[in-house]
Amino acid sequence: MRPNPRHSQPAMRHITLTVNGRPATADADTATLLVELLRGPLALTGTHVGCETSQCGACTVLLDGVAVKSCAVLAVQAAGRQVTTIEGLAAADGTLHPLQDAFSACHGLQCGFCTPGMIMSACDLLAHNPQPSDEQIAEALEGNLCRCTGYVNIVAAVREAASHTAK
Repeated sequence: MRPNPRHSQPAMRHITLTVNGRPATADADTATLLVELLRGPLALTGTHVGCETSQCGACTVLLDGVAVKSCAVLAVQAAGRQVTTIEGLAAADGTLHPLQDAFSACHGLQCGFCTPGMIMSACDLLAHNPQPSDEQIAEALEGNLCRCTGYVNIVAAVREAASHTAK
């Protein structure tokens, strides 16, 4: 008798990737989301799970330098690739990334739940456009939702970080 494919378990895979500049390996089934791999076996809980439908952006990470919503990427799709999470932005000595510093200085956060995703999206923006206009900042962050701040200070924080990274 053949197994019913609707009742079969997803296949396990051994995944090797680079996370925050370090090699990482984990076993995950083929249905595991990247956010689940990061928060679970890799214990990187700075990447938040919000809506789980790719709408809020709280789970945004950089995959090969491009902002992606990790709830919409399978862990196996990240195999052999570079993933950067919010934990990977600060320098080894603990010095904050300019965006992390600016979010704090400009009060670009309140509850902080959306902040990692906002910062990771802003990283992608500044990597491709080091001097964005406020309109370009707002457009780059439109996939990240915040329920607290009203976005004014978030845009100011990205503008502040851009002024420091362009020097």
